[in-house]
Amino acid sequence: MKADKILINLKQIFSPNDLGRPLRGEEMNEANIIENGYIAIADGKILEVGEGNNWENLKDNNTEIVDLTGKVATPGLIDAHTHLVYGGSRENEFAMKLNGMEYLEILEAGGGILSTLKATDEATFDELYDKTEKLLEHMLVHGVTAVEAKSGYGITLETELKELEVLKKLNEEFPSELITTFMAAHVIADKYKDNPDEYVDIVIDMMPEVAKKNLAEFCDVFCEKGVFTAEQSKKILEAAKKHGFKTRIHSDEIENIGGVKVAADVNAVSAEHLMVVDDEEIEMMAEANVIGNLLPGTTFSLMKDTYAPARRMLEKGMAITLCTDSNPGSCPTANLQFIMQLGCLQMKLTPIEVYNAVTINAAYSVDRAKTIGSFDKGKRANIAIFDAENIDYTLYFFATNLIKQVYIDGKLVVEDRQLVK
Repeated sequence: MKADKILINLKQIFSPNDLGRPLRGEEMNEANIIENGYIAIADGKILEVGEGNNWENLKDNNTEIVDLTGKVATPGLIDAHTHLVYGGSRENEFAMKLNGMEYLEILEAGGGILSTLKATDEATFDELYDKTEKLLEHMLVHGVTAVEAKSGYGITLETELKELEVLKKLNEEFPSELITTFMAAHVIADKYKDNPDEYVDIVIDMMPEVAKKNLAEFCDVFCEKGVFTAEQSKKILEAAKKHGFKTRIHSDEIENIGGVKVAADVNAVSAEHLMVVDDEEIEMMAEANVIGNLLPGTTFSLMKDTYAPARRMLEKGMAITLCTDSNPGSCPTANLQFIMQLGCLQMKLTPIEVYNAVTINAAYSVDRAKTIGSFDKGKRANIAIFDAENIDYTLYFFATNLIKQVYIDGKLVVEDRQLVK
C-alpha cells in the first residue's frame, strides 16, 4: 500500500508503547523516541512510522509530502476529564477565592456549581452548543483531538438530556472525538438536601432514558463530603453498570470518604482527582487496575498545595493520566499543555511520563486505545505537531502554545494555531 500523505524530516517523534493495557509504574517512563523521523498515512490511518529516508518506497505520484523539518510529532493529545457543557460563567467567584473563601464555603453560599445549575437549565440548546464548541476550538488548537465530556449541570432529566444532546451533535459536527459521560450525580440541589437519598433514586431513574437514547458511554459520581457518600456513590455506579455504562468516580478531591474503595469494588475504569489519597488506597487502585485521572489544574486554580501524589502512584505501580478538568468554577481552562507542564513542575513527572499520560494512557481511560493514543499501524492518524525540536522543550517552555499543526484522520485541521476551515 502506498501512502496518501507522508510527514517527513521530523526532528523527533514521540511514539508511545501500546502494551494492550495502560502503562503502569516504571513503564510510564518508557517510549520510542524517533529522531529524523517520518509518519506515513493511508486512508486516514497510520501506515508506518520510521526514521531517515525509508519513507521513499511508500510514495507514488499521488502522495502528498509534508516537510516538517525541525518539528516534534506526538499522537493527538487526549483530555480524559472535562465538564464542557454549561451555561453562564463564574468569574465573579474569583475575588472570593483570592480573599480566602474555600470551595465548599462558596457552594454553601449558593455560588459554585449551584449557580451553574441555574444558568445551564435556563440556557437554550443553541447557546450551550455554541459555548461548548468554542471550548473545543481552544482545545483543538492546543493539540487535543479527543475529549471526554460530562453532563452534570442539570438536576432534572430534561436538562441532563439537553447537555448530552449537545455533546452528541458536536461529536457529529466537530472534528475532535467526544466521549460522553452521564454525571447527574454531580451535586445535590437544595431541595434534596434533607433527603439526598431521594435524589440518588432520581439519578438512577434517569439512566434508562439516557441509555435508550445512547447519549453516554460512562457514568460518573462526585463522592465527597457534602455531596454523595461512598454508599450512595456505590449504589449509583452499580445501577449504572446494570444499564450498560462504564464507570468513573470523583474521589479524594477535598476529603477522603472512601471513594477509592468504591472504585475498586465496582471495577471503575478510573478514579478522578485523588488529591488527598493515601498509600493504602494507591495500592488498592494499582491492584484493581483503576486508572488515576489526575487534575493538577484544579489544585493550581484553587491555590492549594495538595497536588495528587503522582510519583507515589507510579512507585506503587499505578497507571495515571493528566486532564484539564475544564469547568466553569474550580478549573476554567482549555489548555491541556499547561496541565502537562504542571505535571512536570508540580508533580515532578518526566516529559516521557507526561506524554504517555495524555496519549496512550488517556486513550485507555476513555476506552479508545484500539483506535487512538499511539502510532501503531492502523490507528487513526491523529497527530499533534509542535514547533520545537524535542518533547522536553514543549514542557520546559511553559504557558505558550507551541502547536504548529494538528491532523485528525490524516486531515490538517490546525495550522499555526488557527483552525483550518
